[in-house]
Amino acid sequence: MSKFPLTPDAALPRHPLSHRGRGAQQTPRIGTREKLGYTTPRSSFAASVATWLRGKLARQYAPLSQRPKVATGRGAGGEGIRLLTLLALLVILLPPAAAHAQGEPPPTPDPRFGAVETYHTPELADEAGVGWTRIIFYWSELKKDGPEEWNEFHAPLARIDREIAGGREVVGLLKHTPAFATDGIEGAGVPRGLYLPVDDPGNLWAGFVREVVSAYEGRINRWIIWNEPDIPIDVFGAAWQGSVADYYQLVKVAYLAAHEVDPDVQIHLGGLTYWHNPGYLREFLTAASADPTAAENGYYFDVVSLHVYFKPETTLDIVGATRATLAEFGLEKPIWINETNAPPYDDPAQPWEEPVFRVTQEMQASFLVQEFALALALDVERIAVYKWVDEPEPLPGFEPYGLVRYDRSLRPAYDAFRTIVRLYSGTVDAVHVERPELQQVMLFRGGSVTRVLWARTPTGVAVRVPALADSALLVDATGGETHLTPRGGEYRLTLAGAPCTPDSECLMGGPPLLLVEEASPAPESWPEMAAQVEGLAAQNPSAPAVAGDPPASSVLRAGGLALPPLAIVLGAGVALIVAAAIPLLRRGRD
Repeated sequence: MSKFPLTPDAALPRHPLSHRGRGAQQTPRIGTREKLGYTTPRSSFAASVATWLRGKLARQYAPLSQRPKVATGRGAGGEGIRLLTLLALLVILLPPAAAHAQGEPPPTPDPRFGAVETYHTPELADEAGVGWTRIIFYWSELKKDGPEEWNEFHAPLARIDREIAGGREVVGLLKHTPAFATDGIEGAGVPRGLYLPVDDPGNLWAGFVREVVSAYEGRINRWIIWNEPDIPIDVFGAAWQGSVADYYQLVKVAYLAAHEVDPDVQIHLGGLTYWHNPGYLREFLTAASADPTAAENGYYFDVVSLHVYFKPETTLDIVGATRATLAEFGLEKPIWINETNAPPYDDPAQPWEEPVFRVTQEMQASFLVQEFALALALDVERIAVYKWVDEPEPLPGFEPYGLVRYDRSLRPAYDAFRTIVRLYSGTVDAVHVERPELQQVMLFRGGSVTRVLWARTPTGVAVRVPALADSALLVDATGGETHLTPRGGEYRLTLAGAPCTPDSECLMGGPPLLLVEEASPAPESWPEMAAQVEGLAAQNPSAPAVAGDPPASSVLRAGGLALPPLAIVLGAGVALIVAAAIPLLRRGRD
């Protein structure tokens, strides 16, 4: 995939494409937002993410038996009844998603776009077109009754089969050492006998891998080995007690044992947080290089896994650094982003009381559209949102990750995911164009082109977009649509500004717009297809301004989101219900 180097605006359209193709070295990025002064310093952002990850790990990745219990009664009976009534009314009055209101069929799944743990609500995953899912297989749960037993209820075959029937590939993640299998910390300790030969019964990890791969053979042929091993053991929430060399041995043994069962099995490195130790992958490959058998076996892994949260533009740096590290060792491996998200703080159903970053539900939707577009432009092989549904129920006051709430109602990010599948699927090439005021990704989909644009500045950005066809579909993050015809061979749009000020964090860009046209432009014309910046808007628009000839439409726009007209009528009622519910929530926690 491709990326233009950052050049002066006037010169950019004539600049040739550079560094196309998988594994190509990416053009070094210039910190344009740093120049404008709209950024969080790298060290501050990294520290904030690292702090947040510690709590996330402890709450989300412990086996169910070790997770804190959620109190369901909040306050006296009368208040609880009134609160439930208000929340029920809120759910009833909330407008349906634009796509559902229009009665559109589910989008065809693209295997590149996934979500973690869709098995809790497989029907909703079917509706959204989720193409793959990740499920954790806890060693300590599968063997909770001892090394000779097998807990078939932990990950039943029927659950796996339902996911496959929905068009989703299941990717398994193995982790959490049982107490009987380690001399270290339960859950994080190095398995006993790890350095014994793979066929030695004393190598407990080899025996477990062989057994789990056999149990799910024919259903699962991709296994992720542990999770976030780059977090130091003295950091709260760490999942791996061993050294980097121990982790390499863990991966190697898993690779050898799994291939005894299934010669075509794929072994993935555990997802790396990056910010806890940016050099971890290099340390891992250095340890592997000391093994004379590593090089001839591809270093005993097939895929590098990454976790990226909150700030889409960091994906450019993280993926670029990962490819550069692989190249140092003569390797070219696929890169997956196994987890990505920006959990919101403002959901009345699950408010995050002390957010590390103040992300709204609308920003969460924008994040997914931006992140998935950049991942395609960087030739990331697959990407998944963490996570699909708030299951188990989040602790009161903590961040909600799900695109689907615990009560199975939908956040705006659900419709954003559905929009991604519908308008990103089938991408065969992508071009990323970065300018100080604007990010844009052009997705070439074999007969159609989706151009994804978003502002990088706190004020809106006015742009001119060359037309490729006689008409276009303008789509917002959650699927609201407007049909356009060009004027003078171009569309003129005003993009809403990024949700920040010069004195605050710019985690992500403004609400993105997707311009979709039926066209098959030749690659040599791609540089001329990029949008041109006319200037910053006089004020930050609450809805995208469009210059063209949009046909009459029943879709109204409010705050950049597409809503049916009925939603506008009900808006005041929803606001009153939310206002009444929040004080009751607070009193119930006192």
